[in-house]
Amino acid sequence: MAMQLNSAGAGGGRRRGRRRSQPLSEINVTPFVDVMLVLLIIFMIAAPLLTVGVPIDLPESRAKPLEGDTEPITISVSSGGQVYIQDTEIAVEELIAKLQAIAANGYEERIYVRGDRDSDYGTIMNVMGRINAAGYKRLGLVTLEEQQ
Repeated sequence: MAMQLNSAGAGGGRRRGRRRSQPLSEINVTPFVDVMLVLLIIFMIAAPLLTVGVPIDLPESRAKPLEGDTEPITISVSSGGQVYIQDTEIAVEELIAKLQAIAANGYEERIYVRGDRDSDYGTIMNVMGRINAAGYKRLGLVTLEEQQ
């Protein structure tokens, strides 16, 4: 004999009363957003410190720093005579063409020349002459503050 279960009886069917809550299967993104905001702030502070990566021994001067609201183009001349635009080494002969390509925003952008203390004066003047020939007029030399 087969036994039959009654689904509509007292023990079967839907349970009335308290239901078990299902576990929530969503990812909580709040900690991820917090971490990303902290990283964003760290990189915003650290990025300007990493813009000039060419190691150069700058001379000292008593000149006051220039004020400006935009980031200038930095051209560095190492003690060996190598020329860099920001961190990228470039041949001196290609300097005018590269600067004219950068000048899409206009020639009013500031250019800072960082010359090593031991670099040849003629090389620095050659670079400055090429910057002028490219059409830029706002030119500055970068030095360290003189320590007394």
